[in-house]
Amino acid sequence: MSTIKMFLALFLIGGGVYVGAKIIPPFFENYQFQDAVKSEATLDTYTSKNESDIRTAVFRKAQDLEIPITEEQIHVQRQGMQGSGIIIIRAPYVVHVDLPGYAMDLHFDASTENRGVL
Repeated sequence: MSTIKMFLALFLIGGGVYVGAKIIPPFFENYQFQDAVKSEATLDTYTSKNESDIRTAVFRKAQDLEIPITEEQIHVQRQGMQGSGIIIIRAPYVVHVDLPGYAMDLHFDASTENRGVL
């Protein structure tokens, strides 16, 4: 009886490690991407980059992190003047995770809004 319990416990621990290894990396990559989007918005509030250049910079960072997103999915909106305006960046995307017997989609939205100094 104790042997069965030991094998069951090992199976559950192994299954938990496997599921964690499949699910945790997309959350970590989203955290890094969210940080990159926020940094880009903060820096670009004070530069003369246009919306297209900001979108391209965010897309390059997404490619570096292997985020499954297209450049068209990244929405950049700039309002006001350089240094005192607002930059809004939204980058929603979905990561598909295949687990044995169950497939799931993780929905992420790396977005930020930065206001310049008035």
